[in-house]
Amino acid sequence: MTKSQLYEAKREPVSVQIDIRGIRYHVLEWGDRSHPLLIMLHGWGDCAASFQFVVDELTSDWFVVAPDWRGFGCSHHRADSYWFPDYVADLDALISRYQPEHPVNVLGHSMGANVAGLYAGIFPERVRSFVNVEGFGLADGDPSNAPDHYRRWITQSRNMPSYATYRSFEELADRIRKRSPLMSDDKALFVSQHWATMENGSITLRADPAHKLPNAVQYRRAEAEACWNKVTARVLLVVGADTDFTAAAKTWIDPDKSAHPFRNEETAIIPDCGHMVHFEQPAQLAKAVEGFLRADPDSIV
Repeated sequence: MTKSQLYEAKREPVSVQIDIRGIRYHVLEWGDRSHPLLIMLHGWGDCAASFQFVVDELTSDWFVVAPDWRGFGCSHHRADSYWFPDYVADLDALISRYQPEHPVNVLGHSMGANVAGLYAGIFPERVRSFVNVEGFGLADGDPSNAPDHYRRWITQSRNMPSYATYRSFEELADRIRKRSPLMSDDKALFVSQHWATMENGSITLRADPAHKLPNAVQYRRAEAEACWNKVTARVLLVVGADTDFTAAAKTWIDPDKSAHPFRNEETAIIPDCGHMVHFEQPAQLAKAVEGFLRADPDSIV
């Protein structure tokens, strides 16, 4: 791989810094503010710039807003614990800043979709349409494991973990493609240059190592489902046909809608891709998203 193989963006974003709940957030904006708002939320270890490929495939005019979550990308790193409810509250502040009076269209991938799914049930009046890309929760935690779980979190916190470093952006791009083999070389190199930065001669990931610590609190699926049950937005569930990350979600893709975790939902299965749908099939994802949003005229005004 050579540096000449870098993906060239068709639509250049504007990079802004805003304060959200005491954290300096980095946010990318594509398009004009007069166009319909579409908020895009990245997953764990990712960043806002990774949505570039999807944005470039959109055929309508949108005002796309994508933040780097706290502790990721170019947003502020706190170097201590990260709590999932903070992401939900951060999203509330972001929405209030960009569209305070009307419900919004939200697309989330993986962790970002889990944040958006909770938010859409906590504040159902604030979300009009929700595109959930591979973000269907985790297996339920076992309360009997709580003592060991807390102990592991405390003991591992005594010595902060670290991420691997790389000799070049090309080396990191090769690693990205191993996880997303259908991704093109130029896109992988583009992502590597947004995921990482050069520090002291090494390529270092733009992510707080504190994210590698286990969560202090186990996942409580019943609480997530209680939020999902309150969602009134139209919901599009997007699954990569070859994913092994959310295999449990495939049990919902059948005629029996009672098995689905969301009401008012549709399902799109994107072929020839795994968990990182926006990396491997951005054009197909953009087509599915716009088809879904255009079906509701209020989503595009």
